[in-house]
Amino acid sequence: MPTTRRHFLQTSAAVAAAPQAKVSANDKIRIATIGVGGMGSGDTRYALQLPGTELVAVADIYDGRRERAKEVWGKQLFTTRDYREILARKDIDAVIVATPDHWHSRITIEALNSGKDVYCEKPMVHDVSEGPAVIEAMQKSGRILQIGSQYVSSMIFAKAGEVLRSGAIGELNLVEAWLDRNTAVGAWQYSIPPDASEASIDWDRFLGNAPKRAFEPKRMFRWRNYSDYGTGVAGDLYVHLLSGLHFATNSLGPTRIYSSGGVRYWKDGRDAADVVLSVFEYPKTAQHPGFTLALRVNLASGGVTESFGYRFVGSEGTMNVGMSSMTIARKPREEAPGYTIDTFPKAVQDKFLAKYRADYPRKAASIAGMQPETTEVFNTPAGYSMHLEHHRNFQNAVRTRKPFIEDGVFGYRAAGPALLSNVSMAEERACKWDPAAMKRV
Repeated sequence: MPTTRRHFLQTSAAVAAAPQAKVSANDKIRIATIGVGGMGSGDTRYALQLPGTELVAVADIYDGRRERAKEVWGKQLFTTRDYREILARKDIDAVIVATPDHWHSRITIEALNSGKDVYCEKPMVHDVSEGPAVIEAMQKSGRILQIGSQYVSSMIFAKAGEVLRSGAIGELNLVEAWLDRNTAVGAWQYSIPPDASEASIDWDRFLGNAPKRAFEPKRMFRWRNYSDYGTGVAGDLYVHLLSGLHFATNSLGPTRIYSSGGVRYWKDGRDAADVVLSVFEYPKTAQHPGFTLALRVNLASGGVTESFGYRFVGSEGTMNVGMSSMTIARKPREEAPGYTIDTFPKAVQDKFLAKYRADYPRKAASIAGMQPETTEVFNTPAGYSMHLEHHRNFQNAVRTRKPFIEDGVFGYRAAGPALLSNVSMAEERACKWDPAAMKRV
């Protein structure tokens, strides 16, 4: 009979690159948030749960969000449409960049150059070509840059990496990862406020370097649907999946990416595919013998509200990883490989069996020889939040001046190949990527 062992991970299992900094009553990190939509507001709430953090200012191009920020965090809050007013202030230590994707690299570079530490939402860049400039700004400025893909701060993914390194499932040869959604909000159909107008929104500032067009609030509030501002499935979801995978496997990234997909259900004017399938080939390294990653994101799912997970397939077992749990399943291999000799002549069969029995003699049945299938289940403790831990790791890095794992280099090694999946779909061919040099081949 199979045996199942259940474990609860301890908080100490969480991984942090920098030592935990002690926070005194007078030790304040003064932060500002640039872009207080859904992710920006969420990031700010997590940051403020940590001791010694003070929100000083927010920037947003929609008047209503700045008004809401004051309702939530106090009338004393400085607000502006122009993020440059925040970067000019000397009393701000760090900024959260949670704008649409096409602003990420520009604001991050300007913030680093202004002496601010930066927590930038994923993907780090809107286009693969933008990565080197962000990394250069991080290195030249000496400031902390952390990318906002919280899987890298998850104790589940830390434990997954430990299991892989232990050889518990043998040599890794295949990883399957998927995220299916069956809701309008999950497909980026975000609410549009009834007061959205050219008076309440700085439309030109929203467009930035994107193609100029007439005011259209749907494109702003649902910007993930449009490649002018967002990066679709690749930037919103693939980057998460690749970040978690790279952290657990200690991989630099794939060498070949092929993707296919399209708009299957949400025919609402979007140009971002709602169903995408991709294959990423990872090279042989000292850490693993090379493996294939199969990714699937389906925003047109007719199944459950949301399904997410990874399946790591090794030579000796499998490991399934979710948001808050992980299961390892192992089934002992038969020592004898078996045979298929019925189509051989009788004399050949006899000769084959004689050698087979010599190589694999029958063993007497014994209790000791009955090896059961084993399953181990690991769960996070109640109330655990990888989002909160990711901000804790950022603030530790700000205080200790020791960067966290997910810096600009790590962020680009996830964003680069993820965004090449869009290029692969557009060009209808495979793309090659150099994970060490971080450039398209």
